Amino acid sequence: MNEFRSHNCDELNASNNGDFVKLSGWVHRVRDHGGILFIDLRDHYGFTQIIADPDSKAFTEVETVRAEWCIKIQGKVRLREPSLINKKIPTGEIEVFIHQLEVLGHSDELPLPVFGDQEYPEETRLRYRFLDLRREKLQKNMLLRSNIISSIRKRMWGMNFHEFQTPIITASSPEGARDFLVPSRLHKGRFYALPQAPQQFKQLIMVSGFDKYFQIAPCFRDEDPRADRSPTDFYQLDIEMSFVEQADVFNMVKPIIMGVFKEFGTGRTVDEEWPLITYKDAFSRYGTDKPDLRNPIEMQDVSVHFVDSGFAIFSNLLKQEGTQIRAIPAPTGGSRKFCDRMNSFAQNEGLPGMGYIFWREGVSGVEAAGPLAKNIGADRTEAIRAQLGLKVGDAAFFLGGKPKHFEPFASKARVAIGQELKLTETDRFAFAWIVDFPMYEENSENGKIDFSHNPFSMPQGGMNALDGDPLQVLGHQYDLSCNGYELLSGAIRNHDLEIMYKAFKIAGYSAEDVNKRFGGMVNAFKYGPPPHGGCAAGIDRIVMLLADESNIREVIMFPMNQRAEDLLMGAPSDLTNDQARELGIRVAVET
Repeated sequence: MNEFRSHNCDELNASNNGDFVKLSGWVHRVRDHGGILFIDLRDHYGFTQIIADPDSKAFTEVETVRAEWCIKIQGKVRLREPSLINKKIPTGEIEVFIHQLEVLGHSDELPLPVFGDQEYPEETRLRYRFLDLRREKLQKNMLLRSNIISSIRKRMWGMNFHEFQTPIITASSPEGARDFLVPSRLHKGRFYALPQAPQQFKQLIMVSGFDKYFQIAPCFRDEDPRADRSPTDFYQLDIEMSFVEQADVFNMVKPIIMGVFKEFGTGRTVDEEWPLITYKDAFSRYGTDKPDLRNPIEMQDVSVHFVDSGFAIFSNLLKQEGTQIRAIPAPTGGSRKFCDRMNSFAQNEGLPGMGYIFWREGVSGVEAAGPLAKNIGADRTEAIRAQLGLKVGDAAFFLGGKPKHFEPFASKARVAIGQELKLTETDRFAFAWIVDFPMYEENSENGKIDFSHNPFSMPQGGMNALDGDPLQVLGHQYDLSCNGYELLSGAIRNHDLEIMYKAFKIAGYSAEDVNKRFGGMVNAFKYGPPPHGGCAAGIDRIVMLLADESNIREVIMFPMNQRAEDLLMGAPSDLTNDQARELGIRVAVET
């Protein structure tokens, strides 16, 4: 018999009645019922109720134990009284009467309780993460994460993919975020970088003749934190295939992602249809390239109804080039009270408010109400209602200006309206492919043209597409959105060296720059590179959605805080003088 246990804390049942057993675990809580002591003993697997009365040889020792002490007990299994059976746990039919108790590890006074679901400050939770992780919810989340990754691996191997590992120490490259740099001891004054993604390496694997690659890959990006993004590192399902087009990638990815969400979705439905939405249409209809399609609201351009209208703010706006008036329909939102709430929402976001119209039953039929309705008149408000397909009891909110300026707020407003009016389904996973991303964007401050997304994507139309306006060039790039989150990004890669040189030249990189930054890929592309493409899906974000969490730190074992600090291990830490001397660097500390 094992020194510490004969059974786990979820294994014993009525069939073990009379057995002498050993159990080890943590004291979840201690209860004193009139001189009879009960311990809920917890291990990784579950709970067992332990009992001691004054006749027990271990009673005096049991009186001393406290929450989260690690103990070993030996005792006899006995059946509970029928009225005391706990049907919520596998061991609810039995209890163990203690004969011997040994304390394996004492615990100081707890900085946060493990028992219960009390909310504690994030700083405390992260500093004592080893205690936080003992809590039932986080135990479930981490096991869910492990099982999801296992399922993904099995599914990828089942589709004839092979898993290969790529380097963690590499060269810096522009991937859209800041690199974490690592100084070299052997090459003083020079630096490695932690990879933002295995992008170049997985393309080199294709050039090397391997047909299908995947990896659960760690990625490192020095980014500002968000609720759905870690500020330092994350894991992704990295995929690449040779001799494929965009549709081939989609057809491969869909059964993998859908299978995982059906397996771990706990009763929530998974949409079978994944629509293709262009990047341009996504912003036009939803204000974002990661729309939540559980919300049925779609914005529409209603500019024509405000041209030379009585509402001077919008009428004058439309005289400026590149402006537009967008309507956000609000079915069932047709009350002044709701419209005022949404105006307050806009003001809390830094806007003066939103124009609105709501429709009610009037003396002679449908009547439009609200400040906008009074300014533009009955004919225009009726034309807007007809375009939006609204009826009595509905409303619409309006935003104007250059779309790129108001779309971020419009996206938030659409989400808020859908939630407030209970239009957004909460028991469903809704996916959409976002396609036709622009290759380039213009820096609003200096007018410089730069890559808008992945610089290694093949432009649609190849070399010929690069001869015209760069801002009109579309890439073979795509994202998969789910419930308002970007779940996956990918592209058909640019495997033609001449097209690559020209694509980078438009973004301000000379051929010499490309050769220096991407020498490995440049050399490889001289020796028969195959057409290839792939994608990467965020593991942390997949788990967050399936765990029904709103903060990604709830599904990461040891996350950083909002300031990119590891409070448990004390990172980042100061460099010692000896370390700095060995690396040949000097640290300039801001005062």
